[in-house]
Amino acid sequence: MRFEPITWERLAEALAEHADGTAPADGGPWLRIGIDGAPAARPDEPAAHLAEALRARGRPVLTVSTGGFLRPASLRYEYGKEDPDSYADSWFDTGALWREVFRPLEPGGSGRVLPDLWNPVTDRATRSPYQVLPEGGVLILHGPLLLGQWFPFDLGVHLSLSPGALRRRTAESERWTLPAFARYEDEATPAERADAVVRADDPHHPAWTGLGNGTGHGTPDG
Repeated sequence: MRFEPITWERLAEALAEHADGTAPADGGPWLRIGIDGAPAARPDEPAAHLAEALRARGRPVLTVSTGGFLRPASLRYEYGKEDPDSYADSWFDTGALWREVFRPLEPGGSGRVLPDLWNPVTDRATRSPYQVLPEGGVLILHGPLLLGQWFPFDLGVHLSLSPGALRRRTAESERWTLPAFARYEDEATPAERADAVVRADDPHHPAWTGLGNGTGHGTPDG
């Protein structure tokens, strides 16, 4: 896999240009983009850059973080507070993401998306109001472990960290999650599923593969 140096700003412009010329795979009016990366890779930052670049092109954008779709603590911590398999398999409410984020953006959907569902600090529902994404709008979902989940991304971007960089950039209190990311790399092979891979070992000097890297869209069958 060949990587070329790029800035985060140029990356956002390249992705926005590609998205502007991409038709939703399901024939609907909404485009869905996934920015996949461990918290140490800061996927929220390239998601914000991309949202800004798309808005500059006149596209309505709704950015959603998987951090707002955690399961209640009683489910997350069923096998202890530092169980990497639980983190990989049951921390994130994928059912709610389907129900509240993706299904409203299917053909004939309402476009009414719930931006977040659960506050992990209070361990209660956020009660955030729904937001309507107009037709022609773009959803950007960012967070860890996104690819290989059957999420219907029209464009999938994977932020890649080497094992050493992942460990260095992960807070010591969160390093118990590292086996979950190693398992994700082995089982989901996100670099193969993504349309573009961004190597983010040095956050100030990213590099990327360009578009058309992998099988695309983050589904298990590609």
